[in-house]
Amino acid sequence: MDAATRIADMIAPTLEAMGFQLVRVKLLGAQRPVLQIMFERDTGGAPHDGGITVEDCADVSRAVSALLDVEDPISGAYRLEVSSPGLDRPLTKPVDFERFKSFEAKIELARPLDGRKRFRGRLKGLRGDTVLLADEESGAETPLPVAEIANAKLVVTDDLIAASLAGRQDQARTGAAQQGAAE
Repeated sequence: MDAATRIADMIAPTLEAMGFQLVRVKLLGAQRPVLQIMFERDTGGAPHDGGITVEDCADVSRAVSALLDVEDPISGAYRLEVSSPGLDRPLTKPVDFERFKSFEAKIELARPLDGRKRFRGRLKGLRGDTVLLADEESGAETPLPVAEIANAKLVVTDDLIAASLAGRQDQARTGAAQQGAAE
């Protein structure tokens, strides 16, 4: 098991207890490594989280730093970067391809499929162990094996921005309703 996977396994339960989900852990560089941690609000499967605040990043950074100090999974000095995944978020788990169905994505395979490694199109969800993508070039639905996906991320489009803004408005309404109920 590599260091990033060990760290992900170590910090995921803490993030979940804080109401977040781990999106990705990446360890970059050799001289002075950078540990990148991306997280999002746990939305129970809804496509958009309504945003991550600077305070959320600070809270997660403190919690993760405490765990890393105790467990010490990285020898030597490193820099910790904690962030939200952003609009053009990486798609790192099979469930992401279903969750973001109908949005545009770029997918790169580890090995060529029919002579191509790079694909772009609308996500159509999952069918077994394959991601269905309405290919931008041909318009055809292309099945891509999940096990062969090296990198995948959403493409920032008008519909993605609109959905993100709607998620933030929903979060604001929910927060206001909860505050009103508490008064």
